[in-house]
Amino acid sequence: MDWQAHRREAHALGQTQEFLKQIVYGGNDGIVTTFAIVAGFAGAAADGVAQIGGLAVLVFGLANLFADAVSMGLGEFLSARSQHDLYRSRRESELREIQQNPEQERMELFEILRQRGLPAGEADTTTAILSRHPRIMADLMMTYEFGMQDPDEDSPALNGLFTFLSFVVFGAIPLVPYFLLDPTDTTFALSVMATFCALIGLGLLRWSATRERIARSVGETVLVGTVCAVVAFMVGLIVGG
Repeated sequence: MDWQAHRREAHALGQTQEFLKQIVYGGNDGIVTTFAIVAGFAGAAADGVAQIGGLAVLVFGLANLFADAVSMGLGEFLSARSQHDLYRSRRESELREIQQNPEQERMELFEILRQRGLPAGEADTTTAILSRHPRIMADLMMTYEFGMQDPDEDSPALNGLFTFLSFVVFGAIPLVPYFLLDPTDTTFALSVMATFCALIGLGLLRWSATRERIARSVGETVLVGTVCAVVAFMVGLIVGG
């Protein structure tokens, strides 16, 4: 495989992983948010969710699902746009500092390279070379001094869209039994099972994106969702009881 082909493959993999992050982010909130509605209704009903009615669960669940999905998607979009603006502003400021105080910036870069493990002689040589290329020097300073990565390859609109779609798709899963069956305790049990399966699927997506240990990726995702669901059910039980 030549260098250009390898670069294209790595770039595509990076984009896929980035979108998977948005899917996990939106999907987890969607599952937890929607199941909280179902669990809250179930907890509030003295004899189970059937007393309240499946229509109420669907109305409140869908209204909450789409309202929160729009909020999450737009929030992700605005957050990414803000990150882009902040990076550009900080980088322009760094370029001005390199132009106005070159010696100070050279010393800062030298110290950064030394902290990264370069011997003093090599760090000095590298600094001298990079100081003749202000834009490359600014990029390095942004990464190692401010801990900021260039966000230009990210798309705020796509990030927001994937967050929205993931929220809707995963968030609708706890409601599926109420579309298909009459509202009974069995329907609620099926909703619990569907939610559990959705959390496992989301954990597997997280694992595919991060390559952490699969037990940790799935376990943490299921644990967080379960805690939120139990809290919602208990609040409904206390308020309704």
